Amino acid sequence: MGKNLIQQRRGKGSPTYKSPGFRFVAGAKLPAAIEGTGSGIIKDIYRSPAHSAPIMAVARKDGEDFIIQAPIGVKVGDAIAYGDAASLTPGNILSLTNIPEGTSIYNIEANPGDGGKFAKTSGASAKVLQKIGSQVTVLLPSGKKKEFYAGCRAVVGVAAGSGRKEKPILKAGNKSRAMRARNKLYPHVSGISMNAVDHPFGGKSSKIKGRPTQASRNAPRGRKVGLIAPRRTGRKR
Repeated sequence: MGKNLIQQRRGKGSPTYKSPGFRFVAGAKLPAAIEGTGSGIIKDIYRSPAHSAPIMAVARKDGEDFIIQAPIGVKVGDAIAYGDAASLTPGNILSLTNIPEGTSIYNIEANPGDGGKFAKTSGASAKVLQKIGSQVTVLLPSGKKKEFYAGCRAVVGVAAGSGRKEKPILKAGNKSRAMRARNKLYPHVSGISMNAVDHPFGGKSSKIKGRPTQASRNAPRGRKVGLIAPRRTGRKR
């Protein structure tokens, strides 16, 4: 009798594949919007397994502390301002309508008050291109241009940790431990490299699948692998 496929074991909800939130420092998001301008002091800078960029804890003078991704060029004890009258200093939080064109920003809100959704990884930054009415066009790190509502907020500067990928991993064990910190699936083994008991494409004839790679939309569990209900197959002519 065959074994459950990896995607079946992951979908079951085992703790092996769940995100280990108990290991993470905290969620990084922008503080709630306020009228006027507020300020705070960087209390500490952390390295969290849940984030590729370093995160900083900011102690607010008028409310609770908050945690966001740290920009390049800040240190513990620096002041952070947020609000319409904040200056264009790295780490300050402003609405897109108050950020001049050509400014580098990160952690951009998709909707006002959601805490930031775009350009949040280490070394990421976007650029304000133009403003037309209530819409602001931003050049994202991917090279795509996206329009945002002018009331959405962002952090001035470039997210820290841009040199994260410069250090080579060198060994598979290092990569395995890095992926294990977030319970990511690693390594990814192809079906034809498995034993016949583990996958429909497995077996000693490793280069020959032995069955069609297409699977019906109504295929039973354990057989629904390969190309699921493809619109077309073969080479495109």
